[in-house]
Amino acid sequence: MRGGRALVPVLGVLVLVVGCGSSDMQDDESANEPTLAERAPSGFDPCTDIPKSVLDSEGLHTASLSNNADYNGAGGIEWRGCSWVASNSYAAGITTTNLTVELVRANPKLSIRDEYTIDGRAAIATSRADHDNPRARCTLNVEMRGGSMEFSLSNPDSNRLTGHMDTCVLARGLAEKVVPLIPQGV
Repeated sequence: MRGGRALVPVLGVLVLVVGCGSSDMQDDESANEPTLAERAPSGFDPCTDIPKSVLDSEGLHTASLSNNADYNGAGGIEWRGCSWVASNSYAAGITTTNLTVELVRANPKLSIRDEYTIDGRAAIATSRADHDNPRARCTLNVEMRGGSMEFSLSNPDSNRLTGHMDTCVLARGLAEKVVPLIPQGV
């Protein structure tokens, strides 16, 4: 097992509530609920498919001998990828996950910070509603087939170079460099 797990937010089990009523109504409602894919998307490996030039442009490097951020969460949620840090700046986990943008949007424990499109893909930026300083952490999910690519950034106020910046702005900037590298259809 490799380190870096602290950067991967554990979203926990997503609770999807089915309304009361007739069984036909319940079947119709459940058909519209977002579902979790069996596995995190493949076809793009953040650990090997992000060029060094992109990482260098952000000042990102591995913090330890291993930058693996693979994690298996509750309810079958998977994250597969790696984590990096930028000296005196932010730390980032970039993973593929079987959480879709729709599942992230439906999670009542998250505050939606922004929604936009990156390289033609739906994206949603969130922070934990109960976090002391939501500006210092941001998770940005970008649509992929069967899930999403997740950019999980931590940027405490004490970071000399970026601590004064909104972490979701940093996450979007990083995503705008990485997402175009994802092959079409993935």
